[in-house]
Amino acid sequence: MELAGRSVVLTGVGREGQVGEAVARAFAERGARVFLVDRQESEARARGDALLAAGLRAASLAADLTDAAAVDALAARLREATGGRIHALVHLAGGFAMSGPVAESDSDVWSRMFAINVTTAFLTTRALLPLIRATRGTIVLFGSEAALPGARVAEMSAYAAAKSALLTLMQAIAQEERVNGVRANALAPAAIRTAANVASMGSDAEYVTREAVAEVALWLCSDGARAVTGQVVRVR
Repeated sequence: MELAGRSVVLTGVGREGQVGEAVARAFAERGARVFLVDRQESEARARGDALLAAGLRAASLAADLTDAAAVDALAARLREATGGRIHALVHLAGGFAMSGPVAESDSDVWSRMFAINVTTAFLTTRALLPLIRATRGTIVLFGSEAALPGARVAEMSAYAAAKSALLTLMQAIAQEERVNGVRANALAPAAIRTAANVASMGSDAEYVTREAVAEVALWLCSDGARAVTGQVVRVR
């Protein structure tokens, strides 16, 4: 899964101890030049500086991915930095919140879950597709086990519905872009052992490791998965 010479965009890299940190390091260690995007410039820069200090190739950018104009500006910067060629987009941007029983839920939580989980993916993919088509590249979206059939979704309807919409978006991209040689897939991980999850759920809960998630994302972006598109990969 060597990725030397390839440009990979990773959104929502987040804070230290989160899944984006592990995914970014995994791609950079395979030789990719990673472009780390986060809403908070300080977080993107911190993750990028850590990779640069290790002798890896990284660039850091900040953008509000819920804002179409900001995403278009980001795409212009990436077009200039990559010569208009992106080999992979790994969209980690998103977030979780309990919304409570539907009868008592807050509509603001519903709107926020869709904004950060679905709108970000839609706007980012739409803006970067011309650059991904140039390499016949790949897109990996981050869904959730909560969006799979039979999942327990009580009191988290907003999050589960948003992640379900994300998987439908992935299917649309995969079907539409097949003719352009672009692949799209999604991960559906169980709870990931991140610093935030351990702080809220404790260290004894059942988790999938950040490294396991990173390995699946790497494989989906590799030449070995060239025939794989429109798939949801469960990670436990």
